[in-house]
Amino acid sequence: MKPQNHKVLTLWDDISLTDEETRILRTPSSDVPLPLTPEAREQISTLVEAFLELEGALGLAAPQIGINRKIVIFRNKGFDEEHWSRKERDYDLLINPRITQTRGEPVKGAEGCLSCPEVQVEVYRFPEIKVRAYDIKGNRISKRYEDFLARIAQHEIDHLDGRLIVDYEGPIYFPKEKKSFFERIFAKIT
Repeated sequence: MKPQNHKVLTLWDDISLTDEETRILRTPSSDVPLPLTPEAREQISTLVEAFLELEGALGLAAPQIGINRKIVIFRNKGFDEEHWSRKERDYDLLINPRITQTRGEPVKGAEGCLSCPEVQVEVYRFPEIKVRAYDIKGNRISKRYEDFLARIAQHEIDHLDGRLIVDYEGPIYFPKEKKSFFERIFAKIT
């Protein structure tokens, strides 16, 4: 495994809340300028690199690595594989994504998040969504996602608005041995 060069921002570390990282994660992201500028291309490249470095990650949003732009990347297959291919066809990158349609009754599912380490929250998500966005080359695209892939896309797009799994009303699960730590953390963020 190669060393990680990109730090994923978190709401808390092993000791307490991370004020500066929390501020960044909670700030709504700005649109990426189109046509793509050299700076935007560099930000996209940085997000792709960071995502491909992460073992076991299903997705990553630009704010999670300190880039305040509307860019998300996530696997589109191989969800149960820790060592997936990392080929461009095996992930989707969306620039300025917007959910334009939802279908079905929201379904409950436990979600984890790299920015909320060691917890899972039960979150209701639509089972089918349609997203308008731009691809890695700046071309306009429209995608339909269903089931688990729709959940992942909605989770990552939430990051662009500064919303995280801990903002949902569902039960929060954390390791029993860290009960007092997480009770303190959640008393401060709710």
